[in-house]
Amino acid sequence: MNEFLSITSPLSFVIEPLSHEFMRRALMVSALVGGVCGLLSCYMTLKGWALMGDAVSHAVMPGVVVAYALGLPFSIGAFVFGVGSVALIGFVKQKSRIKEDTVIGLVFTGFFALGLVLVSKIKSNIDLMHILFGSPLGISDSDVQQTIIISAIVVTILLLFRRDLMLYCFDATHARSIGINTGILHYLLLSVLSLAAVAGLQTVGIILVVAMLITPGATAYLLTDRFDRMTYLAILSSAISSILGVYISYWSDIETGGSIVLVQTVIFLIAFLFAPRYGILKSQVSTHL
Repeated sequence: MNEFLSITSPLSFVIEPLSHEFMRRALMVSALVGGVCGLLSCYMTLKGWALMGDAVSHAVMPGVVVAYALGLPFSIGAFVFGVGSVALIGFVKQKSRIKEDTVIGLVFTGFFALGLVLVSKIKSNIDLMHILFGSPLGISDSDVQQTIIISAIVVTILLLFRRDLMLYCFDATHARSIGINTGILHYLLLSVLSLAAVAGLQTVGIILVVAMLITPGATAYLLTDRFDRMTYLAILSSAISSILGVYISYWSDIETGGSIVLVQTVIFLIAFLFAPRYGILKSQVSTHL
């Protein structure tokens, strides 16, 4: 594979990788998952669920291992354990005096440790690095189909319940006062989060999927006060990050998931510094004036 520094022109940077089937597949899946996670990240940012996203993304690991061992689609096991972790967090929080952030930390580290133990004990062809860091360049046709189906389900749910979910994330008390069943919305959003985490496993893996569920929304939140515009910006930035990250990983021979997340982080830092209204440089200039 050619080195990143040896690229002769921007055109070759874009065109040459497209001659490979695995690259076309990786770009399509990464852009799709990036867009879906970008959409969901807006709700996560408004709700302040960064820790919950971290918990679910790590808790799905034993589900992936069990599903592979039983010959089932990994998405089924991951979804069951993702939802199970959420239910366990709610149960422990209700039945004890421990605060929610502590419960989240206990549950997701426990589930993640269980996954590591299962990987070491269950005889299978499971690649631990594939689970932890993703592998969009080696994704199979069946995994592509699963990812498309999961992404379609997530987008459909978010669009159908868009207004209710937006109000619930922004002000749950007000949503409850006007008759919206916030309990159902709570578990619906957590279920969608579990599904998105499963989809993200293919591109960035368990370790980094939380970044795809948080960073795009946080970036867009710095750029606008309107939720509609926020969703568009988050989807766009996440999809572009995914595509550019795949290209960079191809040319520089680095981990694809890490490359995608690094690009997302750079975009966030640019917004953090130069956002027209909320960038820190803009704030400093306004203060001096």
